[in-house]
Amino acid sequence: MKNYTITVNGNVYDVTVEEGTGSAAAAAPAAAPKAAPAAAPKAAPKAAPKASSSGAGSVKVTASVPGKVFKVDAAAGQSVKTGDTIVTLEAMKMEIPVVAPQDGTIASIEVAAGDAVENGQVLATMN
Repeated sequence: MKNYTITVNGNVYDVTVEEGTGSAAAAAPAAAPKAAPAAAPKAAPKAAPKASSSGAGSVKVTASVPGKVFKVDAAAGQSVKTGDTIVTLEAMKMEIPVVAPQDGTIASIEVAAGDAVENGQVLATMN
């Protein structure tokens, strides 16, 4: 066993690491390539709606935080007023409403419930 002192963001941690045979280190890189192909197919379907909506609406409604789409509250063609909830995101175990920035009509919804979204990602467009 080896003892290390590690500092992360100003916090000091004393860590004890048990030495192994090295077979665990060889198994870790094998697991990483398996995760990458699984993520690639998920990204491809999300790219298709974004490309199709480039001219759908002049106002883009974007995610303010990274998280998961909890619920889609509006539908394409629906009239909304300023402050109406369009999509509800879940981040850090909180539900965060994404609201219409102005009065208008929803031109497209770019996400579905359960989708992972990044900060700044377009969730919907409006006219």
